[in-house]
Formats: sequence, C-alpha cells, structure tokens
Amino acid sequence: MHHFLEVLKELGPLGVLILSLVESVGIPNPGGTDFLLLFMAAARPESAVLSAFFAIAGSLAGSIFFFEVVHRGGERLLTKYTSSGRGQRFRAWFLRYGLITVFIPALLPIPILPLKIFAACAVALGVPRLRFLLVLLAARVPRYLALAYLGVQLGVDSGPWLRAHMWYLLALAALLTIALGLLTRRLNREAVQ
Repeated sequence: MHHFLEVLKELGPLGVLILSLVESVGIPNPGGTDFLLLFMAAARPESAVLSAFFAIAGSLAGSIFFFEVVHRGGERLLTKYTSSGRGQRFRAWFLRYGLITVFIPALLPIPILPLKIFAACAVALGVPRLRFLLVLLAARVPRYLALAYLGVQLGVDSGPWLRAHMWYLLALAALLTIALGLLTRRLNREAVQ
C-alpha cells in the first residue's frame, strides 16, 4: 500500500483522481484521499484546486459504480449486513434521517463516520441515483476544497491540525445532523399539510 501511495504522489492531481475513484468504488482506504489531497496541496500549492476537483470527480465516478453494484444486489446485501447489531442500528438511522446520514460523513473528514454503510442503505432502499449523487456532490465540493485550502495554508501541519481539532469536527457533525434533521422533519410536516 505504501508503494501504491508513493506512485500516486508522483502522479500529482491524477493520483488524487485515481485514489478517490478507488476509494469511492468501495475499496476501504479511510482517509486516503484526504491525506493525499492534503499532501498534494502542501507539496504543489499551484495544483491544489485542480487536485480538489479531481478528488470530487473521482469520488462521483466511483460512487456511480458503487451505486450500480449495490442497486443490483443491494437488498440482499443490506439484509445480510443489517439484520442484527450495529448494522441494524445504521439501517434504522438511515430510515429515520434519510440522506443526512450520507451527507454528514461525506462532508466531514471523520474516520469513525461510516459513509459506505449509509450509502449502501440509501441505494438498497431505493434512493434515486441523481438525488444520491447530488448529495455526495454537495458534500464533496466543500470538503475537498477546504482540505486543499488547508493543505496550502498549513502544509505538512495539516494532518496534525485536523487530528487536534477532531472534537470540533465531531461537534459540527452533531450540530449539522440535528439542524438538518429538524429541517427535514419540518419540511415533511409542511408537505403533509
């Protein structure tokens, strides 16, 4: 894996595109795209924005593939992984909060938020492709542009800065979840009336 990461670093923004594509297809590499984007922005500030847009493009392309795979066998996969325990809780959260459960982990670089589980629930439970991709786009654009900015501004100190501020990011995730949950509930009530 270390050698693969070194090759991607040499490829510059194209390496960011490849890694974000691989990661979004569903091959686990928590934080890999974030790390590579921060590294590229620090090492090559002139290509930071291009790297961010390549991360966004790779994420969306990989998510299209992920969507199609899960859509074809999703209910069976969902039943297998969400019939008990932690998986059942994730499914219940998705049923209660909808695409907010996809948006928050796609937006904030917090490793403990399981984006792929919620994304799989969304697809398997019939969320339309366009809505799914728009939610990911709405989350990925600010995330990757902010990480590129952070990499340019802080350089090699970006990773330690994010780790030092993880509690703030968790608090932001909680506040966003509550705010979006309340907004969704209100909009649903108004739609019913």
